Amino acid sequence: MIARKSLDARDRNNIRYSYTVDCSISREKEYLKHCRNPKITEAPDRSYHFPEYGKAVMKERPLVIGSGPAGLFCAYFLAEKGFRPVVIERGDPVEKRFLTVQHFWETNKLDPESNVQFGEGGAGTFSDGKLNTGINDTSGRIGLVLRTFVKYGAPEEITYINKPHVGTDVLMRIVSGMRERILELGGDFRYRTVFREFCIEKDTLTGILVNDGEFIPAETAVLAIGHSARDTFEYLIDRSPLSISAKPFAVGVRAEHLQAEIDQARYGQDMGGLLPPADYKLTYHSSRGNSVYSFCMCPGGYVVNSSSEHGMLCINGMSYSKRDSDNANSAIVVAVNPSDDPKENIAFQRMLEKKAYQAGKGKIISQRLEDFELGRVSESFGKISPVHKGETVMADIRRVLPEEICLDISEAIHYFAGQIEGFDDPDVLLSAVESRTSSPVRILRDDQLQSCINGVYPAGEGAGYAGGITSAAVDGIKVFESLCSRFCPG
Repeated sequence: MIARKSLDARDRNNIRYSYTVDCSISREKEYLKHCRNPKITEAPDRSYHFPEYGKAVMKERPLVIGSGPAGLFCAYFLAEKGFRPVVIERGDPVEKRFLTVQHFWETNKLDPESNVQFGEGGAGTFSDGKLNTGINDTSGRIGLVLRTFVKYGAPEEITYINKPHVGTDVLMRIVSGMRERILELGGDFRYRTVFREFCIEKDTLTGILVNDGEFIPAETAVLAIGHSARDTFEYLIDRSPLSISAKPFAVGVRAEHLQAEIDQARYGQDMGGLLPPADYKLTYHSSRGNSVYSFCMCPGGYVVNSSSEHGMLCINGMSYSKRDSDNANSAIVVAVNPSDDPKENIAFQRMLEKKAYQAGKGKIISQRLEDFELGRVSESFGKISPVHKGETVMADIRRVLPEEICLDISEAIHYFAGQIEGFDDPDVLLSAVESRTSSPVRILRDDQLQSCINGVYPAGEGAGYAGGITSAAVDGIKVFESLCSRFCPG
């Protein structure tokens, strides 16, 4: 069976796929003992082993607050093990959420509770659906995540290709399939239900308040709220005993190039559809000492209005499974030195988003690279037309982002052109503002993944422990393991 498949395009005259294959042979140990080929080794154990139940009986059903990758995977495996979780989600189920988001892109009328950031599936649902991750995992959790995706509609190749992705269209089917399985096993979903407050006695969780004060009893709650739940972050900082620290993040723009030109630069020739749309991952250290890098690159993708608060504008990149739009897009972002005060980091993000909103009256703001560097509003698009979800207007992005960040972005783009020919073409289209690269806070937890409130388990990207769909799902599985090892179903 294929264990790994990767595309090697370093030599454009010898582009090839590399495979790692698992196979069984007779007298395997004896063969390996005498084998002198370093490429032939014993296959690692990639299996996942579920934890044994703990001794404590869980008297109340576990609550999972948020149904992004961390919350959904935690709830899924809690359900598989008989715990019948209750999922608390402020937005809509994914099918209705898709219609709400489409309506926003068409009319610019925002639903602050169900949008690109909030709703079943989390922010990753409206993304490229990249599933590769840099986390070190020897437990088999990554394989478990990928096999679960395949079970609910993803292609088999994601389990072995080195840069797996599924796209928004496939992700929606996977999310709904996992939800139906949770319901089949006795779990519940509470949509349009906003978490408001923890109820605590002697540092121990007794329940939560939602919406206008409804009390839901609980002895365990998984806090998987996502990186954009700023109102919840503010409550947790101001009124809860949780320990919360500031965490580094990055802000910047999204750059669009013609996908055909990225393909030409990476492959050296027109491959006639034989190879997938080319991608890239780029890093630079600016003359001002700042880290600049590409983030969430979307081959054949779209730039999307991903706002979640009235009067603010932020954007992201998204692709469908075919990755067949005319443009490639990627965030080009600059690492921000965070304040020690997590609320100041949230305020900084909001300040940028307010300025972007005002510059475009809520529409995506765009500018040609040449005009960005000259500080003038573009009069027209060049050879690159926007491929966007949401209305777009021309504006001067340098009036939105701090000058140092703009200088770093410009410097980095010219540097990247030394690696990808044409990367700094004057017609490259920049859009703003990219401000939700990661959570600006971290909710501290102990070795058992529990916060200082007994029974509260922070999880996923919003809590500061993940950076993408797969790593967030893996973190949700870790929290499931901690709960399962402590409790047995009541």
